[in-house]
Amino acid sequence: MGCLVTELSPLNLGIVGLSEGNGHPFSFSAIVNGFEPSAMKQSGWEPIYNYLMQRHSSEFGFSGVRITHVWTQSEEQSRLISKACHIPKVCRLLSEMVFEVDAVLIARDDFDTHFEMAMPFLKAGKCVFVDKPLDLNTENLRQFLPYLQSGHLMSCAGLRYARELDPLRAEWESFGKVQIVRGTVSGPWDRYGVHMLDGIFSMTPCRVLSVIRLPSEYFAVALRTVDGPAIEVACIQPTVKTFRFDIWGSKRREHVDVNDNFSAFRRLLWEFICMVRSKKQPVPVELTMDVMRILIAGVRADQQKREVRLDEVQI
Repeated sequence: MGCLVTELSPLNLGIVGLSEGNGHPFSFSAIVNGFEPSAMKQSGWEPIYNYLMQRHSSEFGFSGVRITHVWTQSEEQSRLISKACHIPKVCRLLSEMVFEVDAVLIARDDFDTHFEMAMPFLKAGKCVFVDKPLDLNTENLRQFLPYLQSGHLMSCAGLRYARELDPLRAEWESFGKVQIVRGTVSGPWDRYGVHMLDGIFSMTPCRVLSVIRLPSEYFAVALRTVDGPAIEVACIQPTVKTFRFDIWGSKRREHVDVNDNFSAFRRLLWEFICMVRSKKQPVPVELTMDVMRILIAGVRADQQKREVRLDEVQI
């Protein structure tokens, strides 16, 4: 999706965090506002500090957009994000933000908190980005649906916009008949499986019929598709950072590791800012919901030891 930036009114954004193992409040805020190196170094997020320091100053910021408010469940952490990322206001209560910002980034992936945090902003007419996954509660997803449709709510994983996948998206036809696509990630299915799903479906849209839990020591599933490739997703036990895609076609095969978090996050934030301006949803609504259905079906397939059809997951 393109977004023409001309003479536009300023946008004030809020940032909300934190959740365990997720430094997105620091990385997202730095990409929008720039950052103070010594404060970022003291944040405890060394990988984020390292990749930010490798970028040119021209890669930070968006015309007319600033993150002006921050809230986390820890005031100490909020002040650390504020200092590291030039955010002027630290909120003691999340409710302080609702009528003081134009839009909000809920940059935490503990999905069971998303509904409670997002709805006050959505009901106030604000645009909201919700970190992946949106929610695994079907009733909450039903209530989120109108906001997705109206272009007030966006949710996806950064890997949907991974730079390393660009050549595969552009040259998908060169694979011939794609037989199997495999994604491997280090982390649990309910929080990290969405990375693989959003990455895969950004390359090849296909309709998934069902999810099957594969027998293995780690969590792995197979997705049965309609006239599409076999898709497998493996969520391996904690190891080195892993976002890996393997594609085998009749004419070509590729194996790609995604490492450039910065570019993926910057693209994601660009798309969200465009949505705030235009109210046009950058991610197809049905795709967002299907990814949530697949995650839910995977959980059920594991718990119930059976193949779970997507049409069983009613939203």
